[in-house]
Amino acid sequence: MKQKGIHHFSGKCVWVIGASSGIGQACATALFAAGAKVAISGRRAEQLKQLANNAPGERVLTLPVDVTNASQITQAHQQILECWGKLDLLLFVSGMYAPMRANELDMTLVEKTINTNLLGPMRAVAAVLPAMLKKHEGHIAIVGSVAGYSGLPKALAYGPSKAGIINFCETLYYDLLPQGVSVHMISPGFVATEATAQNDFEMPALMTPEQAAKEILQGIKDGEFDIHFPKRFSGFLKLLRILPYPLYFWIVRRFVKI
Repeated sequence: MKQKGIHHFSGKCVWVIGASSGIGQACATALFAAGAKVAISGRRAEQLKQLANNAPGERVLTLPVDVTNASQITQAHQQILECWGKLDLLLFVSGMYAPMRANELDMTLVEKTINTNLLGPMRAVAAVLPAMLKKHEGHIAIVGSVAGYSGLPKALAYGPSKAGIINFCETLYYDLLPQGVSVHMISPGFVATEATAQNDFEMPALMTPEQAAKEILQGIKDGEFDIHFPKRFSGFLKLLRILPYPLYFWIVRRFVKI
């Protein structure tokens, strides 16, 4: 049994959370170009306003939200339903990244990372899922990271938050496939964004946000559950997951020069 894809985005109602910059902004821009109605959300209202100014007025809703605030998410979802009557796709891109190693363990930052990267998507899914289940249709797409595949340097909080996303999406897929609701787990490699600009090491196979958006939307069109890219990098990290730990740690130490 294969889950449904979205064959075209024209006329579809999409909610992009994390649209104020980076991958989310690129996805929203591509969706507008494809003819979708797009609700754009994020914390930075000014950036959302700028994005909306370049979009067709009748096909955009600007809904600033903080993903750590469940009531804001619920209210924004209600506004979408009141304006458009439905939601075809939730695309959750919002997240935070703070490089951290063991000698820098900061629990305040850890809690903020988990609250944003893991609990944030859970809050959004909890808001949209009842209506999707009632209609037995809809799509939930969550951007995680290849950093969730296994432990990597400088990802002491970020990595576990994205590993949680993988587990969450896998369980959602299992539960929702028989209900007609499609789940798309998105695991990008390095993408040139404000977040990755913090890195002080070479990032292999670095992509632009526009390239990432193209991969994401094509994967959703095709009904893929596991959308990961670029394949030459994400495939290598998938291989590392199945290696014995001594070999895994040897490879990481040899190739990750940080």
